Amino acid sequence: MRALSPGVGGPRGAHGGGSWWTPVRVVLVLVTVSFALGLVQKAPCAAQEWQDGTARYTQMCYSDIPYLYSGRGFAEGQAPYLDNGDRYEYLEYPVLTGVFAFWAAELTHAVFEEPSTAGLTVEEVQSDPVVRDNLVPFTVVNALLLFGCALVAAWALARAHRGRPWDAALFAAAPVLPLTALINWDLLVVAMLATALLAWSRSRPVLAGVLIGLGTAAKLYPLFVLGPILVLCLRARRMRAFWLALLGAAASWLVTNLPFAVANYEGWATFWSFNSERGADLGSLWYAWTLGGHEVSAHAINVGSWVFFSGACVAIAVLALAAPRRPRLAQLVFLVVAAFLLVNKVYSPQYVLWLLPLAALARPRWRDLLIWQAGEVVYFGAIWLQLSGDLAPAAGEATPLPYVLAIVVRVLAQLWLVAMVLRDVWQPWHDPVRADGVTDDPGGGVLDESSLAAPEHRP
Repeated sequence: MRALSPGVGGPRGAHGGGSWWTPVRVVLVLVTVSFALGLVQKAPCAAQEWQDGTARYTQMCYSDIPYLYSGRGFAEGQAPYLDNGDRYEYLEYPVLTGVFAFWAAELTHAVFEEPSTAGLTVEEVQSDPVVRDNLVPFTVVNALLLFGCALVAAWALARAHRGRPWDAALFAAAPVLPLTALINWDLLVVAMLATALLAWSRSRPVLAGVLIGLGTAAKLYPLFVLGPILVLCLRARRMRAFWLALLGAAASWLVTNLPFAVANYEGWATFWSFNSERGADLGSLWYAWTLGGHEVSAHAINVGSWVFFSGACVAIAVLALAAPRRPRLAQLVFLVVAAFLLVNKVYSPQYVLWLLPLAALARPRWRDLLIWQAGEVVYFGAIWLQLSGDLAPAAGEATPLPYVLAIVVRVLAQLWLVAMVLRDVWQPWHDPVRADGVTDDPGGGVLDESSLAAPEHRP
C-alpha cells in the first residue's frame, strides 16, 4: 500500500502534507467501496425480501438481521430483554447489540410505515404485509449504521499506530469485509475495539477501559484485551495504567448492563444461558468432530473449550514475559482472540471481523493476511453450501467431508497467521512494525518507549 501511495498523496510527510488525499481519507474511501460491494453481495436476498428457502444460501447472501426483525419483536416495537409476556424469545445477544437493533427498528418505523399488530398472533405478525415490506428497509437502516461503525473503526485504526496510517488499509480493503460485514452486528463491536486501541495508544487508559467495557456489553471478546494489558503493564511495571483501564471497563459494563438485569433478569441472562446450553455449532472444530459421528455434550464442550483457552492464555502470558522485547499490545490481543475462536464451540463466518483489525495491526503484511483470508473465503463458500444441502454426504457416507475440510482449511490458514505473529514476538526483527530495530510499540501508549529502545540487530 505504501508503494502505491504516491498516486494519492504519498506516505505521511512525503509531500509536505499538501495533498487532500491523506492516508486516513484514502482508507475511508476504501471502506466505502468495500461496503458498497457488501451491499451488492446481499442484493439477491434483498430482492426476495429474505424469504425462507435455499436461495439465501446458494446465493450466499444470508444475514441474521432481517430475520430477527420479526422473530424477536422489533417489528412491534418490543424493547429487547424486557418482559414481553412470553410472546417472543428473548434476544440472545449482549445488551448493546440489542439496543442497537432496537433503535434501528425505531428509526425504520420513523421513516417507513410502522406495522399495526394489535390483536395479531406472532405468526400473523411475521406474515403481515407491512412487516414483510419493512424487512429490506430495516436491513438497509442497519447497514447504514454499520457502515458508520466501519468508518469509525477504519479511522481509529489509521491513527492507532503513530506514523503507520496505511496499516488500516489492511482492514479497509480486506476481501472478507464485504462478504461478512452485514451478516450480523459485529461491526458495532469492531468500532468499539478499534477506538479502545486508539485511546490506549494515546495514553488514555480510563477511556480505553470504558470503550472495552462498552464493547464487552455488545460482544464478549473485547474483555480479552484486558489480559494482554495486564501482562504488558506487569512487565513494564506500569500497573497503574492497567488498574485505570480495568476500572473504566467495569464501570461502563455495569452502567449498561445493570438496568436490564434489574428490570428483567431472565431476559438479560438469556445471552449467558443460551451460550452455556448450546452444543457444538457451525464452524467450530467441535462441530467438525461431531460430524464425524462423535457425541460430545454441551457441558463437556464448555469445560474443554475453557480449559484449552485458559491454557493458551497462560502460554501467551509466559511468551509475553519471556520474549526478548516486550511484545506489542496488538500482537498479544490478536493471539488471545485467535485462541478463543479456535477452541470455541461456534465459529460463525462473521467472526473473522473480530480478528481483522487486530491482524492489521499485529502483522501488517498483505501476503500473510491474504493467506489467512483465503481460508476464510473457502469457509464462507462452504458454510452456505452446507446449509443449502449441496455439500450433503454422498450415498453411504455419514460425514459431509467437503464441509469438514473447509473447517480444517480455515483453521490452518488462521494458524499460519498465528505462527507469523508468534515469530514476530520471539524474533522482533521479523516484525514489520519493528523492522527499524528502534521502534517499540506505536500503539502501546504508556508502554511505548521508542525513544529509549536500543537498536535491534539479528543475532
